[in-house]
Amino acid sequence: MSHVIIPEDALCVADYERLAKEVLPHAIYEYVYGGGADEMTLRGNRESLDAIKILPRMLNDVRHGSTHTQVLGQTWRTPMMLAPVAFQKMAHEQGEIATAQAASALEIGMMVSTLASVEMEAISEQLNSPKWFQLYWQVDRDFNLSLIKRAEKAGYQAIVLTVDSAIHGIRNRAQRAKFALPEGVSAVNLKDRPELPRQAFTPDQSIVFQGMMSEAPNWNDVAWLIEQTELPVIIKGILHPADARKAQELGAQGVIVSNHGGRTLDCVPSAIDMVAAVREAVGSEFCVLLDGAIQRGTDVFKAIALGADAVLIGRPQFYALAVAGAAGVAHMLRILREEFEVAMALAGVAYVKDITRSSLL
Repeated sequence: MSHVIIPEDALCVADYERLAKEVLPHAIYEYVYGGGADEMTLRGNRESLDAIKILPRMLNDVRHGSTHTQVLGQTWRTPMMLAPVAFQKMAHEQGEIATAQAASALEIGMMVSTLASVEMEAISEQLNSPKWFQLYWQVDRDFNLSLIKRAEKAGYQAIVLTVDSAIHGIRNRAQRAKFALPEGVSAVNLKDRPELPRQAFTPDQSIVFQGMMSEAPNWNDVAWLIEQTELPVIIKGILHPADARKAQELGAQGVIVSNHGGRTLDCVPSAIDMVAAVREAVGSEFCVLLDGAIQRGTDVFKAIALGADAVLIGRPQFYALAVAGAAGVAHMLRILREEFEVAMALAGVAYVKDITRSSLL
C-alpha cells in the first residue's frame, strides 16, 4: 500500500462517512449512501442496532482472549468480512485492488462483487485472506457457469448468490442526484455477457413482472447452482426463517441475513431483528452471517450474541477507500477490530464462541 496520510479526525467508522461526503462527487455519494424509497429500512437498520444493550460481566479473566473464529471450516482472525460492494473505482483509481490489499493486511476476508470494476482474477491475486465471489444471477445459465468456473480457477473459496436484488429498488435519492456511472467505470467481469433479447409487451403485461422479474433466479436456479460447483454456496439476502431453512434443505452451506443495506424493498425488517429467528430455523451448525449497518465493534458483538457467525462491512469500505485509499480501508478495519476486542474485554468475554444471548440485556 502506498503511503497515505490518514486524516487526524478519522477516529471511528462514521468519521469516514462524513469525510467521504467531502471528497466524493455529490451524485456518487448520494448513490452509495442512499436507500430505497423513503429510506425507512435504511434508518431502521441503524436504529435496531442502537436499541440493543450489552449486559457486561465483571471480573472475568480475559487475558487469554482472542477474536479468532471458525466460519465454513476456515479460521478467521476476526468475525468480519468485507461485503460485496460494486464499482469501487468510483471511489479510488485502484478500486477493488486497493480494498483487497487492505483486507489482506488486516487478515480480513473479502467478497468480490460480480459488478466489481476490476477483473475478479486480478483482485484474487491481492487477497491472502478468505475470498468469496458474489454472483448476481445472469439470465444465461452458461454465462453464470462461466463466472463460477472463473471464480474457482482464481482461487475463490465460496460462491455467494445475492437473491434480494433481482431488480433495483426505488432509489429516489440517487434519482434526484442524477447518478450515472462515471466514464471508465464498468462491470468488467460481465463484458462477455450475451445480449438479452428485446422483449415486446402486450398492453396487459407488466415491465416488472413479465419483464425484469423474468430474469430473476428462483429456487430451481439455486438447486442448479449448487450442483455446478464443489465450492460452498451461500445465499445472501435472506430475512424470512423459512427461506433460510429452504436454502439449507437445497444444500446451501450458509445464508447471509440482509436487506441489501436498505437499498431494495423499503419497509422490511433489519437483519439484526431477524438473525435470531434465522439461527433458530437452521440450527447451531449452519453458517449464518449478518449484513447491515455495522459501524462499531459493539455492533459486531450484538450480531454474534443474537446468532450470527460473522458480519459483513459494506458502505464503510467505500467511504474509507475514497478518503485514503488502501490505507484508509485498512485503518477503518483496524478500528473495527480493536473496538470489537474492547467490547469483548469490557463485557467479560474471552472468546467469540462465548458471546451468547446472555451477553445482552
